[in-house]
Amino acid sequence: MKQSRFKKLPARKHFLTKLVKNFLLAMGLLVASLLIGIWGYHHYMNLGFADSLINASMILSGMGPVDHADTNGAKIFASFYAIYSGIAFISSMAFLFIPIVHRFLHKMHLEIESD
Repeated sequence: MKQSRFKKLPARKHFLTKLVKNFLLAMGLLVASLLIGIWGYHHYMNLGFADSLINASMILSGMGPVDHADTNGAKIFASFYAIYSGIAFISSMAFLFIPIVHRFLHKMHLEIESD
């Protein structure tokens, strides 16, 4: 039997640890992004906490704003926050899927190597 020069698949515990760490990282990014949005909508659009929260949540999830921005400062904030939110949401999803895809590719490589 030919011995492979590649490492074995890491243990399931290692995989789950990485998955939890990346989940916490993704949630941290989303919570920080939500707090930035809440602050911005409150500061630039003079909205209350609940209205700021729903606007920030809707933008962060890709649904779009609930309230209309009337001032130039509010419009500028909303446009930059929307661009940032798209990147933050995609990045957080990448953080969640990186360990899964990595393990899948590693496992596929080991299966091909063993043939």
